Amino acid sequence: MRLAILALLVSAAPLAAEPLLPPAGGAYDSQLGGAYAPPPGTRIVSRDRKDPPATGLYNICYVNAFQTQPDETAWWLATHPGLILHRDGLPVEDRNWPGELLLDTGSASKRKALLDLMTPWLQGCASAGYDAIEADNLDSFSRSSGLLTTADNLDFARMVNERAAALGLASGQKNAVELGTAGRAAGFGFAIAESCEVYGECGSYAEVYGPHVLEIEYTDTPRTGFERACRERGRTGSVVLRDRELAPAGAPGHHHETCR
Repeated sequence: MRLAILALLVSAAPLAAEPLLPPAGGAYDSQLGGAYAPPPGTRIVSRDRKDPPATGLYNICYVNAFQTQPDETAWWLATHPGLILHRDGLPVEDRNWPGELLLDTGSASKRKALLDLMTPWLQGCASAGYDAIEADNLDSFSRSSGLLTTADNLDFARMVNERAAALGLASGQKNAVELGTAGRAAGFGFAIAESCEVYGECGSYAEVYGPHVLEIEYTDTPRTGFERACRERGRTGSVVLRDRELAPAGAPGHHHETCR
């Protein structure tokens, strides 16, 4: 009888709610260059973890999970140099983003140490009221000259996503279309795809994440890519045209445009 009652209590216990995904097809804005009042009609916003979320919208918290932020690089080197990837005794820098150093996900002990450091960031995202995280530079293995593997980064992504889910946060895969379904297996629930129309990758993201793909095209690539994306997905998808620096409204170079 006691076992039967225990089984009944367990079955009646509420299950942890799955983190909510971004609204499919909702108008999107990436504000990683600085927060500003979202344009009318916006439903989804990405902002840096140090900025507050936008009231009343679906908010994605940016976390540079695989590289250092330029303004934090000195701190990493001073306090956690062993967690920076080195080659020939020198830190490995992202050649496309000066000042960003690759984090070393190459061993289980380093992945755990990195997660311990980043957990307060995730907690901060959750307590601030964010709905999801955007763990950037998942593809850092491709810039490591073979020092990191795809498996290293996917394993760390899984750890980050599990910790985020425990806090009620969904996780977005940023780029790395070559991972196919491995990203979803690591716990990502949606994708943020940069220039996927330019590179012919949008369909591959959709095959994995369905309507939950947030597409950013940029003004420093041919406008025909954005126009084609609008024709093909603009009525039902989340497509935005932004300046490469994602400058806030009113700043030089700012550009924000949607298909609708």
